Amino acid sequence: MSTLVGTDDSAPQGHLWRLFSGQLRRDLLAAVRAPGELVNPLMFYLIGIALFPMGVGPGPNTLALIAAGVLWVLALLAILLAMDGMFRRDYDDGTLEQFNLHMQPLFVGVLAKTLAHWLMTGLPLTLIAPLAALWLYLPSHAVGTLMLTLLLGTPVLSLLGGMGAALTVSLRRGGLLLALMILPLYVPVLIMGAGAITVVTDGLDPAAQIKWLAAILALACTLVPFATAAALRIGMEQ
Repeated sequence: MSTLVGTDDSAPQGHLWRLFSGQLRRDLLAAVRAPGELVNPLMFYLIGIALFPMGVGPGPNTLALIAAGVLWVLALLAILLAMDGMFRRDYDDGTLEQFNLHMQPLFVGVLAKTLAHWLMTGLPLTLIAPLAALWLYLPSHAVGTLMLTLLLGTPVLSLLGGMGAALTVSLRRGGLLLALMILPLYVPVLIMGAGAITVVTDGLDPAAQIKWLAAILALACTLVPFATAAALRIGMEQ
């Protein structure tokens, strides 16, 4: 059972940062001890990329045409695959109940857990994206835009997915319900992310799509942790 950092009304102003960093460190250590949580999304992503040329044909022009959508859809699904485990392990060993009771304010701990999830899933997917882009013959001048959109978009996917994971944490088979709740919220990120890459491959400026992604990320960072904290309380009561 992982150890939680408690709160103290007499703590100095820096207590929130220590609370956040302590929870982040514990979640990262727990993830490192369970390497499957890191490897499974990456393997799903790479296998999915490898299967598409077999299904639609290995022609460079055909693959380049669908590369933007394929790369983003598979990244979205890979992150969703790892989403159910954000709170599940702590729920199973009883830590989540203590987390819910003693982590105050709760949104700080939720934000730390979300960041840990992104560091173990979204960031590795972003780093291997250039390799996946080469497999699908994405033009080299669009690879930078691909990585930028993933850096802006995958944290939003982790934030929104965490809200669904919190609501379904007490359900034994909540993975399907989680997908049904969260996938519609992923659509704007998918459209902007894939759209920016398509615009670049057409020789146009993707600034509008990138700015929209940045705005969505800022809004998600501001609001979603509070919604996830409330969802976690609801999920624990089910």
